[in-house]
Amino acid sequence: MRALFIGGTVDNSELDLAGAHPPRHYPENTGSGQPRYRLHHVGRRDEHVAYAVYAPPELGDDEVERVSSERDYARRFQASPGPVDA
Repeated sequence: MRALFIGGTVDNSELDLAGAHPPRHYPENTGSGQPRYRLHHVGRRDEHVAYAVYAPPELGDDEVERVSSERDYARRFQASPGPVDA
């Protein structure tokens, strides 16, 4: 699965994540207790998570959705975007 970042210092960056479920925060343990990025939504293909979108906690949901749509992650990964817990 691919982690995709919107906003913050690593805007428009990507990396591979191991496992079937993306972590709620990235990085998982910052040591400061304050997450740098929160999991915003995931893209599923055939019941599996194809990508996970992360954004800084202070970035609004509307902005994350707008940027994600502009970058067309759903088409790129041939997946359907949806909430984290779906």
